[in-house]
Amino acid sequence: MRRDVFQAIADPTRRNIINLIAFNSLNLNAIADNFEMSRPAISQHIKILQECGLINITQQGRERFCEVQPKKLAEVADWLEPFRQMWEDRFNRLDKVLTQMKKNEPSAKPTEQLSIF
Repeated sequence: MRRDVFQAIADPTRRNIINLIAFNSLNLNAIADNFEMSRPAISQHIKILQECGLINITQQGRERFCEVQPKKLAEVADWLEPFRQMWEDRFNRLDKVLTQMKKNEPSAKPTEQLSIF
């Protein structure tokens, strides 16, 4: 079964695994050592991450190393972008209202102050 990125990052353990190997690939045992759960449970989380394309597993001798595939996270960034822009716009409007209030300009109407959100 092919999963999507959002299913993978929905679980906090999987997000922690991604953070753990974001800048340094680790073998499966090194990853499991960072969690208080069984190795088979960690292996299941890693399998899900691999199925959705967020990590790649490479064999080096007897060891299997996991590394993040950051391009796949672009789906999440693309989905979040409109929300980021919305909040940035709201904060910019709030900044303008606060600047007007500091200047004590009478042009700042109470309804304008409430319209920032």
